[in-house]
Amino acid sequence: MWKKNLYLTIKTMKKLNKYHGVVVPMVTPVTKDGDIDVKAVERIIDNFAKHGVSALLMGTTGEGHSVSAEQGVKMIEAAAKAAAGRIVIYTGLAGNCVSEQMDAAKRFIAAGADVIAATLPCYYALTPEQMLKYYTDLADALTVPLMLYNITITTHMSIPLDVIEKLSHHPNIVGLKDSENNLERMEKALRLFADRDDFAYFCGCAANSAKALALGADGIVPSVGNYLPKMYADLFEAGVAGDAAKAEDLQQETIEIGKINTDGLTLGQSLAGLKVIMKMAGLCETHMLPPLTELDDDTVKRIQEQAKPVLNNNL
Repeated sequence: MWKKNLYLTIKTMKKLNKYHGVVVPMVTPVTKDGDIDVKAVERIIDNFAKHGVSALLMGTTGEGHSVSAEQGVKMIEAAAKAAAGRIVIYTGLAGNCVSEQMDAAKRFIAAGADVIAATLPCYYALTPEQMLKYYTDLADALTVPLMLYNITITTHMSIPLDVIEKLSHHPNIVGLKDSENNLERMEKALRLFADRDDFAYFCGCAANSAKALALGADGIVPSVGNYLPKMYADLFEAGVAGDAAKAEDLQQETIEIGKINTDGLTLGQSLAGLKVIMKMAGLCETHMLPPLTELDDDTVKRIQEQAKPVLNNNL
């Protein structure tokens, strides 16, 4: 019952944050030689903009830890040019050397990044106090807004909600992308932030998108949106409009589609599988950045067979 009451409260009190909507964790299209495929970046960004969804460059889906600062600058410049102000360009910041991160962030901002989304440096396990200092120092140094990025599957750390609450009051920290698959945590977070118009909550676990929107989330971050941006735009619109039935129907459909490039595969392999589908959609090639590699022929064939009817029905 409390969920229903919270939902009603949110819908009558909360307005969408400045930062909201569908933000797709975009793949990083590269050539066979590992350079940024600028034309593919332009195609993907234009497809996003047509459906009103923004892009997160160099996040986990975008092989962020494998993209050099030079490659990142090239990708951001191409994305910002293609976006032409139509959508927000979020840019992932990852790494273990903080001074190098600071330098990369400055270069990314100069290249056209609108918002920096930073994961924790993760070689060492950090205390809550160290997490707080890291993000505070980063926010103080940036000339564009900072979004916190919690993703336990890669950092092996969870940013505590009390740390996030403290950080949420920093004038240059505008939101949280939470990719931790923990419904209890998500519900607690939305109880903390649902009535805040100065701090956005983005659900980074795509399978929980409809639930998050029903509880007042400002946005969702789905990787399948790389080739089906309209489906997630429709899910978001249904969610914020209070059409729970439509949102849940779309949620279940997207969960099944997402299995095409994830079932039986590691996270890294699933990203290669996503590019297989992207190539089928005419958006980019299947090349990966080391240490990730392309998939074996049998797995590629299985993904192609399963993805074909989905693309035929939605493109």
